[in-house]
Amino acid sequence: MITARAAERAHALTELPAYVYDLTALATHAGAVRAALPPSVELYYAAKANPAPELLEALAPHVSGFEVASGGELAHVRTAAPGVPLAFGGPGKTEDEIGAALEAGVERFHVESEQELRLLAAVASPRRAVEVLLRVNLPLDAAELGGAALAMGGRPSPFGLDPDRVEACLPLFAGGGPLRLRGIHAHLASGLDAGAQLAVATRIADWTRDFEARHGLDLTEVGVGGGMAVDYARPAERFDWTAYGEGLRALADRHPRRTLRVEPGRALTAYCGWYVTDVLDIKHSHGEPFAVLRGGTHHMRTPAAKSHSHPFTVLANETWTRPWPRPGVRDTPVTLVGQLCTPKDVLAARAHVPELRVGDRVAFALAGAYAWNISHHDFLMHPPPSFHYLT
Repeated sequence: MITARAAERAHALTELPAYVYDLTALATHAGAVRAALPPSVELYYAAKANPAPELLEALAPHVSGFEVASGGELAHVRTAAPGVPLAFGGPGKTEDEIGAALEAGVERFHVESEQELRLLAAVASPRRAVEVLLRVNLPLDAAELGGAALAMGGRPSPFGLDPDRVEACLPLFAGGGPLRLRGIHAHLASGLDAGAQLAVATRIADWTRDFEARHGLDLTEVGVGGGMAVDYARPAERFDWTAYGEGLRALADRHPRRTLRVEPGRALTAYCGWYVTDVLDIKHSHGEPFAVLRGGTHHMRTPAAKSHSHPFTVLANETWTRPWPRPGVRDTPVTLVGQLCTPKDVLAARAHVPELRVGDRVAFALAGAYAWNISHHDFLMHPPPSFHYLT
Protein backbone atom coordinates (compact mmCIF):
# COMPACT_ATOMS: atom_id res chain seq x y z
CA MET A 1 0.00 0.00 0.00
CA ILE A 2 2.93 2.38 0.60
CA THR A 3 6.51 2.11 -0.61
CA ALA A 4 9.27 1.89 1.99
CA ARG A 5 10.69 5.23 0.86
CA ALA A 6 7.32 6.95 1.14
CA ALA A 7 6.65 5.42 4.56
CA GLU A 8 10.03 6.59 5.83
CA ARG A 9 9.30 10.14 4.69
CA ALA A 10 5.76 9.99 6.11
CA HIS A 11 7.12 9.09 9.56
CA ALA A 12 9.66 11.91 9.40
CA LEU A 13 7.29 14.68 8.33
CA THR A 14 6.96 17.68 10.62
CA GLU A 15 4.23 19.42 8.61
CA LEU A 16 0.91 17.62 8.25
CA PRO A 17 -1.17 17.00 6.26
CA ALA A 18 1.21 16.28 3.39
CA TYR A 19 1.35 14.74 -0.03
CA VAL A 20 4.24 12.37 -0.64
CA TYR A 21 5.05 11.34 -4.20
CA ASP A 22 7.52 8.58 -5.09
CA LEU A 23 8.84 9.75 -8.47
CA THR A 24 11.10 6.72 -8.85
CA ALA A 25 8.09 4.42 -8.50
CA LEU A 26 6.21 6.60 -11.00
CA ALA A 27 8.99 6.42 -13.58
CA THR A 28 9.29 2.65 -13.13
CA HIS A 29 5.54 2.19 -13.61
CA ALA A 30 5.39 4.51 -16.63
CA GLY A 31 8.35 2.71 -18.19
CA ALA A 32 6.61 -0.64 -17.73
CA VAL A 33 3.43 0.70 -19.34
CA ARG A 34 5.40 2.03 -22.29
CA ALA A 35 7.19 -1.31 -22.69
CA ALA A 36 3.87 -3.21 -22.63
CA LEU A 37 2.47 -1.20 -25.54
CA PRO A 38 3.49 -1.77 -29.17
CA PRO A 39 6.09 0.77 -30.35
CA SER A 40 3.61 2.01 -32.97
CA VAL A 41 1.04 2.99 -30.32
CA GLU A 42 1.40 6.51 -28.98
CA LEU A 43 1.11 7.00 -25.20
CA TYR A 44 -0.16 10.42 -24.13
CA TYR A 45 -0.63 11.38 -20.46
CA ALA A 46 -3.89 13.19 -19.63
CA ALA A 47 -2.48 16.02 -17.53
CA LYS A 48 -5.82 16.69 -15.84
CA ALA A 49 -5.16 13.67 -13.59
CA ASN A 50 -2.25 15.47 -11.90
CA PRO A 51 -0.37 18.33 -13.57
CA ALA A 52 2.35 18.76 -10.93
CA PRO A 53 5.56 19.79 -12.75
CA GLU A 54 7.58 17.18 -10.89
CA LEU A 55 5.29 14.41 -12.13
CA LEU A 56 5.29 15.74 -15.69
CA GLU A 57 9.09 15.78 -15.68
CA ALA A 58 9.23 12.18 -14.41
CA LEU A 59 6.73 11.05 -17.07
CA ALA A 60 8.21 12.92 -20.03
CA PRO A 61 10.85 10.30 -21.00
CA HIS A 62 8.20 7.56 -21.12
CA VAL A 63 5.32 9.21 -23.02
CA SER A 64 4.74 10.39 -26.56
CA GLY A 65 3.10 13.59 -25.36
CA PHE A 66 0.60 15.20 -23.00
CA GLU A 67 -3.12 15.82 -23.44
CA VAL A 68 -4.37 19.15 -22.08
CA ALA A 69 -7.95 20.32 -21.74
CA SER A 70 -7.84 24.07 -21.06
CA GLY A 71 -5.82 27.16 -21.75
CA GLY A 72 -4.52 27.05 -18.20
CA GLU A 73 -3.32 23.47 -18.55
CA LEU A 74 -1.80 24.33 -21.91
CA ALA A 75 0.30 27.17 -20.49
CA HIS A 76 1.26 25.18 -17.40
CA VAL A 77 2.30 22.01 -19.23
CA ARG A 78 4.14 23.88 -21.97
CA THR A 79 6.21 25.62 -19.26
CA ALA A 80 6.74 22.50 -17.15
CA ALA A 81 7.60 20.23 -20.09
CA PRO A 82 8.80 22.37 -22.99
CA GLY A 83 9.10 20.61 -26.29
CA VAL A 84 6.86 17.65 -25.46
CA PRO A 85 4.08 17.21 -28.06
CA LEU A 86 0.61 18.31 -26.95
CA ALA A 87 -2.93 17.39 -27.89
CA PHE A 88 -5.67 19.88 -26.95
CA GLY A 89 -8.99 18.30 -25.96
CA GLY A 90 -12.04 19.09 -23.87
CA PRO A 91 -15.36 20.84 -24.57
CA GLY A 92 -16.02 24.57 -24.64
CA LYS A 93 -12.70 25.79 -26.02
CA THR A 94 -12.72 29.58 -26.19
CA GLU A 95 -11.35 31.72 -28.99
CA ASP A 96 -8.52 32.90 -26.75
CA GLU A 97 -7.62 29.32 -25.79
CA ILE A 98 -7.57 28.21 -29.40
CA GLY A 99 -5.36 31.16 -30.31
CA ALA A 100 -2.99 30.39 -27.46
CA ALA A 101 -2.81 26.74 -28.51
CA LEU A 102 -1.97 27.71 -32.08
CA GLU A 103 0.73 30.09 -30.88
CA ALA A 104 2.13 27.35 -28.62
CA GLY A 105 2.41 24.95 -31.54
CA VAL A 106 -0.13 22.39 -30.35
CA GLU A 107 0.14 19.37 -32.65
CA ARG A 108 -3.43 18.06 -32.46
CA PHE A 109 -6.89 19.45 -31.68
CA HIS A 110 -9.61 17.09 -30.48
CA VAL A 111 -12.72 18.90 -31.72
CA GLU A 112 -15.96 18.38 -29.82
CA SER A 113 -18.63 20.11 -31.95
CA GLU A 114 -19.42 21.83 -35.25
CA GLN A 115 -19.37 25.22 -33.52
CA GLU A 116 -15.91 24.50 -32.14
CA LEU A 117 -14.68 23.37 -35.57
CA ARG A 118 -15.96 26.58 -37.19
CA LEU A 119 -14.31 28.67 -34.46
CA LEU A 120 -11.04 26.79 -34.94
CA ALA A 121 -11.15 27.45 -38.69
CA ALA A 122 -11.82 31.15 -38.11
CA VAL A 123 -9.02 31.59 -35.60
CA ALA A 124 -6.55 29.49 -37.59
CA SER A 125 -7.15 30.92 -41.04
CA PRO A 126 -4.40 33.56 -41.00
CA ARG A 127 -1.95 31.32 -39.16
CA ARG A 128 -1.22 27.77 -40.35
CA ALA A 129 -2.70 24.39 -41.16
CA VAL A 130 -4.34 22.75 -38.16
CA GLU A 131 -4.42 19.00 -37.54
CA VAL A 132 -7.82 17.83 -36.28
CA LEU A 133 -9.24 14.68 -34.75
CA LEU A 134 -13.03 14.76 -34.49
CA ARG A 135 -14.27 13.42 -31.17
CA VAL A 136 -17.13 11.01 -31.78
CA ASN A 137 -19.69 9.82 -29.25
CA LEU A 138 -20.26 6.27 -30.49
CA PRO A 139 -23.20 4.27 -29.14
CA LEU A 140 -22.31 1.53 -26.67
CA ASP A 141 -24.68 -1.05 -25.27
CA ALA A 142 -25.30 -1.62 -21.57
CA ALA A 143 -22.93 -4.58 -21.46
CA GLU A 144 -20.06 -2.52 -22.87
CA LEU A 145 -20.65 0.22 -20.28
CA GLY A 146 -21.48 -2.17 -17.45
CA GLY A 147 -18.06 -2.00 -15.81
CA ALA A 148 -17.55 1.71 -16.31
CA ALA A 149 -17.00 3.87 -13.24
CA LEU A 150 -17.83 6.92 -15.36
CA ALA A 151 -19.38 7.17 -18.84
CA MET A 152 -18.52 10.11 -21.10
CA GLY A 153 -20.08 8.59 -24.22
CA GLY A 154 -22.25 5.82 -25.54
CA ARG A 155 -25.30 7.78 -24.35
CA PRO A 156 -26.52 11.42 -24.38
CA SER A 157 -23.51 13.47 -23.31
CA PRO A 158 -21.99 16.95 -23.65
CA PHE A 159 -18.84 15.30 -25.00
CA GLY A 160 -18.11 14.76 -28.68
CA LEU A 161 -20.23 14.53 -31.81
CA ASP A 162 -22.92 12.03 -32.63
CA PRO A 163 -21.89 9.92 -35.65
CA ASP A 164 -24.23 11.72 -38.05
CA ARG A 165 -22.90 15.11 -36.95
CA VAL A 166 -19.34 13.92 -37.72
CA GLU A 167 -20.45 13.56 -41.32
CA ALA A 168 -21.92 17.07 -41.25
CA CYS A 169 -18.46 18.43 -40.34
CA LEU A 170 -16.75 17.11 -43.48
CA PRO A 171 -17.54 20.14 -45.71
CA LEU A 172 -15.55 22.32 -43.31
CA PHE A 173 -12.39 20.45 -44.31
CA ALA A 174 -12.88 21.13 -48.03
CA GLY A 175 -11.85 24.06 -50.19
CA GLY A 176 -8.24 24.52 -49.20
CA GLY A 177 -8.94 25.92 -45.73
CA PRO A 178 -6.64 25.63 -42.70
CA LEU A 179 -8.17 22.45 -41.26
CA ARG A 180 -6.75 18.99 -41.90
CA LEU A 181 -8.78 15.97 -40.78
CA ARG A 182 -6.26 13.43 -39.49
CA GLY A 183 -8.57 11.02 -37.76
CA ILE A 184 -11.11 10.20 -35.06
CA HIS A 185 -10.87 10.51 -31.30
CA ALA A 186 -13.14 8.95 -28.69
CA HIS A 187 -13.09 8.69 -24.91
CA LEU A 188 -16.27 6.86 -23.97
CA ALA A 189 -15.81 5.53 -20.44
CA SER A 190 -13.51 5.30 -17.45
CA GLY A 191 -12.87 2.46 -15.05
CA LEU A 192 -12.81 -0.39 -17.58
CA ASP A 193 -10.54 -3.43 -17.37
CA ALA A 194 -8.21 -4.46 -20.19
CA GLY A 195 -10.74 -6.64 -21.98
CA ALA A 196 -13.44 -3.98 -21.96
CA GLN A 197 -10.96 -1.30 -23.01
CA LEU A 198 -9.89 -3.43 -25.97
CA ALA A 199 -13.51 -3.96 -27.00
CA VAL A 200 -14.10 -0.20 -26.94
CA ALA A 201 -10.83 0.51 -28.82
CA THR A 202 -11.83 -2.03 -31.47
CA ARG A 203 -15.23 -0.38 -31.84
CA ILE A 204 -13.58 3.02 -32.35
CA ALA A 205 -10.97 1.78 -34.83
CA ASP A 206 -13.48 -0.23 -36.87
CA TRP A 207 -15.93 2.67 -36.97
CA THR A 208 -13.12 4.92 -38.21
CA ARG A 209 -12.27 2.44 -40.98
CA ASP A 210 -15.90 2.23 -42.12
CA PHE A 211 -16.37 5.99 -41.95
CA GLU A 212 -13.21 6.51 -44.01
CA ALA A 213 -14.41 4.05 -46.67
CA ARG A 214 -17.87 5.63 -46.93
CA HIS A 215 -16.47 9.08 -47.58
CA GLY A 216 -13.25 8.32 -49.45
CA LEU A 217 -11.05 9.82 -46.74
CA ASP A 218 -7.50 9.13 -45.62
CA LEU A 219 -7.64 8.94 -41.83
CA THR A 220 -4.24 8.15 -40.34
CA GLU A 221 -4.88 8.47 -36.60
CA VAL A 222 -7.28 6.97 -34.07
CA GLY A 223 -7.35 8.15 -30.47
CA VAL A 224 -9.02 5.55 -28.29
CA GLY A 225 -8.88 7.58 -25.06
CA GLY A 226 -7.97 6.55 -21.55
CA GLY A 227 -10.01 5.52 -18.54
CA MET A 228 -8.01 2.42 -17.58
CA ALA A 229 -9.38 1.05 -14.32
CA VAL A 230 -7.89 1.92 -10.94
CA ASP A 231 -9.55 -0.22 -8.27
CA TYR A 232 -9.76 1.71 -4.99
CA ALA A 233 -11.40 -1.26 -3.25
CA ARG A 234 -8.52 -3.57 -4.26
CA PRO A 235 -5.49 -1.25 -4.47
CA ALA A 236 -3.01 -4.09 -5.01
CA GLU A 237 -4.69 -4.99 -8.31
CA ARG A 238 -3.68 -3.03 -11.39
CA PHE A 239 -4.83 -2.69 -14.96
CA ASP A 240 -3.40 -5.49 -17.10
CA TRP A 241 -1.16 -3.46 -19.41
CA THR A 242 0.45 -6.60 -20.85
CA ALA A 243 -2.87 -8.02 -22.06
CA TYR A 244 -3.97 -4.60 -23.27
CA GLY A 245 -0.72 -4.12 -25.19
CA GLU A 246 -1.07 -7.52 -26.83
CA GLY A 247 -4.62 -6.67 -27.85
CA LEU A 248 -3.57 -3.31 -29.25
CA ARG A 249 -0.81 -5.02 -31.23
CA ALA A 250 -3.41 -7.23 -32.91
CA LEU A 251 -5.68 -4.23 -33.47
CA ALA A 252 -2.82 -2.23 -35.01
CA ASP A 253 -2.10 -5.15 -37.35
CA ARG A 254 -5.71 -4.92 -38.55
CA HIS A 255 -5.33 -1.19 -39.15
CA PRO A 256 -1.76 -0.91 -40.48
CA ARG A 257 -2.12 2.56 -41.98
CA ARG A 258 -3.27 4.19 -38.79
CA THR A 259 -1.51 5.34 -35.64
CA LEU A 260 -3.35 4.34 -32.46
CA ARG A 261 -3.11 6.65 -29.47
CA VAL A 262 -4.04 5.98 -25.83
CA GLU A 263 -4.41 8.72 -23.20
CA PRO A 264 -4.36 7.36 -19.63
CA GLY A 265 -4.24 9.72 -16.68
CA ARG A 266 -5.18 8.18 -13.33
CA ALA A 267 -3.76 4.76 -14.29
CA LEU A 268 -0.28 6.26 -14.67
CA THR A 269 0.02 8.48 -11.60
CA ALA A 270 -2.47 7.31 -8.96
CA TYR A 271 -0.09 4.74 -7.49
CA CYS A 272 2.81 7.12 -6.85
CA GLY A 273 1.11 9.40 -4.31
CA TRP A 274 -0.04 9.29 -0.66
CA TYR A 275 -1.98 11.79 1.40
CA VAL A 276 -0.47 11.64 4.89
CA THR A 277 -2.09 13.08 7.98
CA ASP A 278 -2.56 12.37 11.69
CA VAL A 279 -5.38 11.56 14.08
CA LEU A 280 -6.57 14.53 16.14
CA ASP A 281 -9.42 12.89 18.01
CA ILE A 282 -11.23 9.60 18.42
CA LYS A 283 -14.79 9.86 19.63
CA HIS A 284 -17.94 7.74 19.75
CA SER A 285 -21.36 8.72 18.49
CA HIS A 286 -24.43 6.51 18.97
CA GLY A 287 -22.13 3.59 19.57
CA GLU A 288 -19.87 4.08 16.53
CA PRO A 289 -16.23 5.28 16.66
CA PHE A 290 -15.04 8.20 14.55
CA ALA A 291 -11.42 9.22 13.98
CA VAL A 292 -11.10 12.93 13.25
CA LEU A 293 -8.06 13.58 11.09
CA ARG A 294 -6.14 16.75 10.38
CA GLY A 295 -7.18 17.95 6.89
CA GLY A 296 -9.91 16.15 4.99
CA THR A 297 -11.68 16.04 1.64
CA HIS A 298 -10.82 19.68 0.94
CA HIS A 299 -7.28 18.36 0.46
CA MET A 300 -8.18 15.00 -1.11
CA ARG A 301 -11.61 15.03 -2.68
CA THR A 302 -11.29 11.60 -4.33
CA PRO A 303 -13.38 9.59 -1.83
CA ALA A 304 -16.15 12.19 -1.80
CA ALA A 305 -16.12 12.52 -5.59
CA LYS A 306 -16.23 8.75 -6.14
CA SER A 307 -18.36 7.91 -3.08
CA HIS A 308 -16.00 5.28 -1.78
CA SER A 309 -13.89 4.49 1.27
CA HIS A 310 -10.31 5.33 0.42
CA PRO A 311 -7.61 2.72 1.13
CA PHE A 312 -5.10 3.66 3.81
CA THR A 313 -2.26 2.41 5.97
CA VAL A 314 -1.90 3.24 9.67
CA LEU A 315 1.59 4.43 10.58
CA ALA A 316 1.86 3.96 14.33
CA ASN A 317 3.36 6.75 16.42
CA GLU A 318 4.38 5.56 19.86
CA THR A 319 4.99 9.04 21.29
CA TRP A 320 2.33 10.28 23.72
CA THR A 321 3.16 13.14 26.11
CA ARG A 322 -0.28 14.30 27.27
CA PRO A 323 -1.14 13.82 30.97
CA TRP A 324 -4.48 12.09 30.12
CA PRO A 325 -5.13 8.62 28.68
CA ARG A 326 -4.54 8.29 24.96
CA PRO A 327 -7.84 7.83 23.06
CA GLY A 328 -7.89 4.92 20.65
CA VAL A 329 -9.76 1.93 19.30
CA ARG A 330 -8.73 -1.67 18.66
CA ASP A 331 -9.91 -4.36 16.27
CA THR A 332 -13.04 -2.53 15.21
CA PRO A 333 -14.53 -0.64 12.25
CA VAL A 334 -13.98 3.11 12.49
CA THR A 335 -15.00 5.99 10.23
CA LEU A 336 -12.18 8.36 9.28
CA VAL A 337 -13.34 11.96 8.81
CA GLY A 338 -11.73 15.35 8.31
CA GLN A 339 -12.08 18.75 9.94
CA LEU A 340 -14.81 20.15 7.71
CA CYS A 341 -18.23 21.18 8.99
CA THR A 342 -20.10 18.79 6.72
CA PRO A 343 -21.10 15.13 7.10
CA LYS A 344 -19.72 14.54 3.60
CA ASP A 345 -16.13 14.98 4.84
CA VAL A 346 -15.58 11.21 5.03
CA LEU A 347 -12.33 9.64 3.85
CA ALA A 348 -13.14 6.05 4.82
CA ALA A 349 -16.37 4.68 6.31
CA ARG A 350 -16.45 1.85 8.85
CA ALA A 351 -12.97 0.65 7.92
CA HIS A 352 -11.60 -2.12 10.10
CA VAL A 353 -8.38 -1.26 11.94
CA PRO A 354 -6.32 -3.46 14.27
CA GLU A 355 -5.50 -0.32 16.25
CA LEU A 356 -5.82 3.44 15.77
CA ARG A 357 -4.94 6.10 18.34
CA VAL A 358 -4.79 9.85 18.58
CA GLY A 359 -1.36 10.87 17.28
CA ASP A 360 -1.01 7.97 14.86
CA ARG A 361 -0.41 8.83 11.23
CA VAL A 362 -2.55 7.65 8.33
CA ALA A 363 -1.32 7.38 4.74
CA PHE A 364 -4.06 7.28 2.10
CA ALA A 365 -2.90 5.43 -1.00
CA LEU A 366 -3.77 6.05 -4.67
CA ALA A 367 -3.47 9.79 -4.10
CA GLY A 368 -1.34 10.55 -7.16
CA ALA A 369 -4.31 11.45 -9.36
CA TYR A 370 -7.52 13.46 -8.99
CA ALA A 371 -6.74 14.20 -5.37
CA TRP A 372 -5.31 17.62 -4.47
CA ASN A 373 -5.95 19.09 -7.93
CA ILE A 374 -9.73 18.47 -7.84
CA SER A 375 -10.24 19.51 -4.21
CA HIS A 376 -12.06 22.55 -2.82
CA HIS A 377 -8.95 23.90 -1.14
CA ASP A 378 -10.32 27.09 0.43
CA PHE A 379 -13.41 25.71 2.14
CA LEU A 380 -13.07 26.63 5.86
CA MET A 381 -9.62 28.07 5.06
CA HIS A 382 -7.55 25.38 6.73
CA PRO A 383 -3.80 25.45 5.94
CA PRO A 384 -2.79 23.67 2.72
CA PRO A 385 -0.80 20.44 2.85
CA SER A 386 2.94 20.32 2.26
CA PHE A 387 4.29 18.51 -0.80
CA HIS A 388 7.25 16.14 -0.95
CA TYR A 389 8.72 14.53 -4.07
CA LEU A 390 11.05 11.56 -3.62
CA THR A 391 13.58 11.16 -6.42
